Amino acid sequence: MTTYVVTVPGTFLDAPTAEARSTLVRALRPVDPQSTDFGEDEELDILTMYGDSSAFSVRVAVDADNPPAAEGAARDLVNEALGVAGFTEETARLGDPVITGIDAE
Repeated sequence: MTTYVVTVPGTFLDAPTAEARSTLVRALRPVDPQSTDFGEDEELDILTMYGDSSAFSVRVAVDADNPPAAEGAARDLVNEALGVAGFTEETARLGDPVITGIDAE
């Protein structure tokens, strides 16, 4: 198993409240990329909002056997956390996950 840092881009179709963003970050805390060497070095945040736009990206750390499995696991984790925060696939659309780091052991 390898630990991957995966970035999942997305767009909120309904503007998220501060409470919803906070709930989303709490739901993602167990997979915070800061827990990896790469995340510490790069000072990665779990959730990044882009200015006044509705675009965002989520960065998570996942353990997987290969890159496609890591990307799929990351997408599932982000979808689940969005659901906890009250978003649906219709109110928060996700783009394709991208591996942005591999944790060096």
